[in-house]
Amino acid sequence: MKTVHAVLPAGVDDRARPSGGNTYDRLVCSGLAAAGWDLREHLVGGDWPQPDRAALAQLADALAAVPDDALVLADGLIASAAADVLVPATRRVRLVVLVHMPLGVPDGAARDAERAVLTNAAGIVTTSGWTRDRLVEWYRIDPAQIQVARPGVHIAEIAEPSPAGGELLCVGAVAAHKGQDVLLDAFADVADLSWRCRLVGSLDRDPAFVATLRTAAAAFDDRVEFVGPLTGADLDHAYRTSDLLVLPSRGETYGMVVAEALAHAVPVLVSDVGGVREAIGDTGAGLLVPPDDPRALAAALRRWLTDADLRARQRGASADRRATLPGWPDTVQQVAQALAAAGTPIR
Repeated sequence: MKTVHAVLPAGVDDRARPSGGNTYDRLVCSGLAAAGWDLREHLVGGDWPQPDRAALAQLADALAAVPDDALVLADGLIASAAADVLVPATRRVRLVVLVHMPLGVPDGAARDAERAVLTNAAGIVTTSGWTRDRLVEWYRIDPAQIQVARPGVHIAEIAEPSPAGGELLCVGAVAAHKGQDVLLDAFADVADLSWRCRLVGSLDRDPAFVATLRTAAAAFDDRVEFVGPLTGADLDHAYRTSDLLVLPSRGETYGMVVAEALAHAVPVLVSDVGGVREAIGDTGAGLLVPPDDPRALAAALRRWLTDADLRARQRGASADRRATLPGWPDTVQQVAQALAAAGTPIR
C-alpha cells in the first residue's frame, strides 16, 4: 500500500470558515484514501501563512514523526511560509507542495523563502494552469516538476431560473480580497432595477470591512443579505435558487465557486483575474469584467437584468459547461500522479 503523509492547516474542517482550499484538501485526501492510499494526516495549528514560533515548532514536530524517505503532501498555505523547517526536511523526506495561492508577495524575504521551498520540493501540484505559469515565471521552476490538478465538482441539480433573473448570489469570505465592496458600489448604479443579492461567506475574517459593507448595504433596504458561511446541502440550495453568481474578486487562482455555480447551470459574472477563465471554459458560460471596476460591473449587471435573450444564451452556455466540468476523481488522479512521480527514495 502506498503511504502519504498529508500536512494540513488545523482549521481544514472548520465549518465556520469554509474555503475553497479547505474543501479541495479534504476531498483530495478522502479521494486518495478511497483509491487505496494509506493517508496519514498531520494537522498543524497557527495563523498560516504568517506563523509564529509555536506554529513552526508544531510543524517541525509533525515532520519529525514522519519516517525517513516518506512521501509528504503539504498544503502550500503552510509550506510556502515555512522554509526554515521544510527546506532541511527535504533532505530526509520527499516533499510535494500543493499550491492553492502562491504568496508572490512584494517582500523579498518571503518570496525567497517560498522559492526555496518550491525549488527543493520533489514535486508541486497547482490548482490551475495560471498558478503553474506564475511559479515558472517568478521562480524559474521547471514546468515538468508541476502537475496541474484543477478542482473537480459534484454535478448537481440544475437551478430553476426566475423570470426576471434578479436572484443574485456572491459566495466567498466577506473580506477585501473578494471584492464585495466593488459589488456594493456597482449596486448603486442599478438600484432602479429589481434584484436581490445574498452574500454567502464567513463574516469574521475582517470585521471592519464587514461593518463598512453593512453600512453601504443599508441604502438598498433589505435587498442585500449577509447570510454567513454555508456548506453542504445549504450551499447547494443557495446555488439552486440563484439566477447569477457574481464574483467580484481582486484575485483568484481558479475560482471553485465559479465551477460550483456552473455545475448547477447557473451563469456567472466574474472579475477577469487569475485562473477564472479555466473554470469558465470555452463555452462562453461567463460574463467577464475588469477587477476593481464597479462601473464595468454595474454595466454588466444592467445588461443581465434587462436583456432576456442574454440571460437565455448564458443559461445555455452554462448548461454546456456543466457537461464538461472535471469531477473530483479526475482531480484525485492528477494529484496521485504527482505523488507517484515525486521520485525514488532519498537514501
